Amino acid sequence: MPKVTEEYIINKKKMITDAAYELCLEKTVSTVTMQDIINRTGLSQGGIYRFYRDIDEIFGDMLADMRKKVTIKEQVDEILGQADELPTAEVTYRICDMLAEHMEAELMGIQKIDFEMSILAMNAPERVDKILTKAQGMGNKEYLMRRTSEFYKQKLDSGELHAKVNEIELLTFISSAYTGIQSCCIVYNCYNKSPFTPAYQPRIQFKPLAKTINYLLGEEE
Repeated sequence: MPKVTEEYIINKKKMITDAAYELCLEKTVSTVTMQDIINRTGLSQGGIYRFYRDIDEIFGDMLADMRKKVTIKEQVDEILGQADELPTAEVTYRICDMLAEHMEAELMGIQKIDFEMSILAMNAPERVDKILTKAQGMGNKEYLMRRTSEFYKQKLDSGELHAKVNEIELLTFISSAYTGIQSCCIVYNCYNKSPFTPAYQPRIQFKPLAKTINYLLGEEE
């Protein structure tokens, strides 16, 4: 029997995670099954279990691949790297513009899967814990919140800003608003197209969010 190389294993796993990703775009994450992946890859049932014990291990590697391929970390760092030369309000607008562009580009891709993972977390938290443990690393939203919280905290602590809310209220508002925009844009564009769909586009939704954040920071009236 020929020796199985590490490259062979990597390629087979990639074929499996790529198939899982395609299926997650076609169906909801919670309805994708091992049998679906077996059918898509052409592997036998015994063959697929040589590489993964269950579907959540596949989803974990799929999510890790997604995080490598689709990241906003460099863009966040670039904007915040220029923050000392820009008004805080302009930094907020640039971050929101970047988020709108990213969400628009990935609305039917990673954004849809991320949203459906959050739904799965409500119904089967132990599954998502396992998936995230396998995925490792920090997701886009987590990285965004960490970096922006550091930026706004530094501005607040220095007395540069005279915010209308405290740091915790500001950050929880931003996190909740981002999740709300993501959820509504996905629902109205992926599942439930209606006369309201044109209004639920990331570029339209992030504009008032940026204005509201700057208002709460005391940067705009």
